[in-house]
Amino acid sequence: MAKQEDAVVIAIHLLRKLLGFSSERAWHRFVTGNLFTDGQFLERSRYHRRCRSLRFAIKWIRHQLAKRGQHHAYAVVDSMPIEWCHAARMDRVKRFRGIVDIGFCASKKQWYDGFTFHLQVTDQGLPMGYVVTEASCHDRTAAETVMTPIPHPYNLGTRDSSVANGKKKLYEAYHIAFWTPSRKNQKHRPSESWETWLKQKRKVIETVFSVLID
Repeated sequence: MAKQEDAVVIAIHLLRKLLGFSSERAWHRFVTGNLFTDGQFLERSRYHRRCRSLRFAIKWIRHQLAKRGQHHAYAVVDSMPIEWCHAARMDRVKRFRGIVDIGFCASKKQWYDGFTFHLQVTDQGLPMGYVVTEASCHDRTAAETVMTPIPHPYNLGTRDSSVANGKKKLYEAYHIAFWTPSRKNQKHRPSESWETWLKQKRKVIETVFSVLID
């Protein structure tokens, strides 16, 4: 009977996430056909039982990696819509009914039915915090929830993610500096060079969203 150390099982599990395999059967077939061709890998049901038993260790590793992001230059907070289904099928789909609702995507300027994925990443693309909410949840409501578990001292947000409790309170409670683009009706606006710099630095999270979608 093949045996594998916990470190090997965790590494194989994380590799599956990185390569984007959604099927457990297809992933096990890939591992035994390309990485462990000598038959010295766990049988599929045993492998998945080991993964489930090691889930807390995997979560701890993710948490420790996220904490390293505190030493990166800055973090970026943004959200991405997760559409539940196509509008034409909305009345027929029963899954998640009663949980999802309707929200508005400002970047696409359109309404959608589903969830919203709120994410915080560092300037190097390392995820630090995330939360999935109903589509109607505003960015400013979820921003504080995303940033506070592993607080980074410098955060860049969107125009819509101004924290409900105020940037001053966020700084006093968690030592988090939170900068967002100015609004059109704002009296005291920063310089154009600052707005351009802020827009350029936020591109890292758009790249992460593109990778997740693909």
